[in-house]
Amino acid sequence: MNDKPNGHIDLDAIEEGFAADAGPDPLATHPADDDRILAIEAERDDYRDRFMRALADAENARKRADKDRREAENYGGSRLARDLLPVHDALSRALAAATDRTDANAALIEGVELTLRELTNVFTKHGIKVIDPAIGERFDPQSHEAMFEAPVPGTRAGDIIQVMANGFMLHDRLLRAAQVGVSSTPASATAAPVQN
Repeated sequence: MNDKPNGHIDLDAIEEGFAADAGPDPLATHPADDDRILAIEAERDDYRDRFMRALADAENARKRADKDRREAENYGGSRLARDLLPVHDALSRALAAATDRTDANAALIEGVELTLRELTNVFTKHGIKVIDPAIGERFDPQSHEAMFEAPVPGTRAGDIIQVMANGFMLHDRLLRAAQVGVSSTPASATAAPVQN
């Protein structure tokens, strides 16, 4: 060690000695190393991009599967529901036609009413709602199907004048449109009914 006259150690001389013994600077890079680092960084970026895309694809697939599952749960029985609609219609027509409510027919009529009520409860349980338009209601092409048009005095064009069959919705989808007759009376005919 180089001691200075005051008893101090010459640090500059010691650092120079270490620098001479250490050889080249370990932090200094060569051009070949720079190319390797750039290649590794590019490969890392490519893997990161692939990973992010795979992650996004997996999330999209999960969302799609969840949506498909919900739709299958809500609408999977739509074919069966459509097949049951004529049963509902037949029971409704049978009750409407039952005019003779004598004691002999009371049990039969009550059985039909109970069967229709149970079918309606099952429909409600599974998200099926009856579309029951009223006479005089406005025709709605989203839920009604016009079976005919006829001029009827005292009505406006587009008013429902007859209901042939109720419609049905399954959650937010139309299973069957209500079948109705619609007035075609011109606006001038509604003001003054035609007299015979």
